[in-house]
Amino acid sequence: MTPDEKAKELGVDLAAYPGLTNLAPATRTGNTIYTSGHVSTGYKGKLGQDVTTEQGQAAARVCAVQLLQAVYTLTGTLNNIRCVKVLGAVNCAPDFIEAHLVINGASQLIWDILGKETRGFHARSALGFASLPNGFAVEVEAIFEVIDEA
Repeated sequence: MTPDEKAKELGVDLAAYPGLTNLAPATRTGNTIYTSGHVSTGYKGKLGQDVTTEQGQAAARVCAVQLLQAVYTLTGTLNNIRCVKVLGAVNCAPDFIEAHLVINGASQLIWDILGKETRGFHARSALGFASLPNGFAVEVEAIFEVIDEA
């Protein structure tokens, strides 16, 4: 099953990207795609205070959906895409120590669509922040590679 087919099977509509108003959702230079940070639409608040780790994982998944949609807007497919790096920012209380578990929500979706052992296998950072724009719970950005199939 191709990544595009896997996304559809998981209910991810790659073409339904809501877009960003002031920034490019993603930019491409050569075979590298850099995404803008995408926030957890529908999830606001601080992890470890008013948002649980499980809710944070769902919030991170929302970010990953948007990342993959942003890539799709440039390429028209995920079938020739490899995830290289993910950076997750978690809006959290000072004593919250599960940022890595929160960002697993984004990594899991990327693994499910691109393959955990293959093109979805990525380097990652998960960091806690005192605040994020507009009080969103999570923000995630990523770097992807377009694989030349020729």
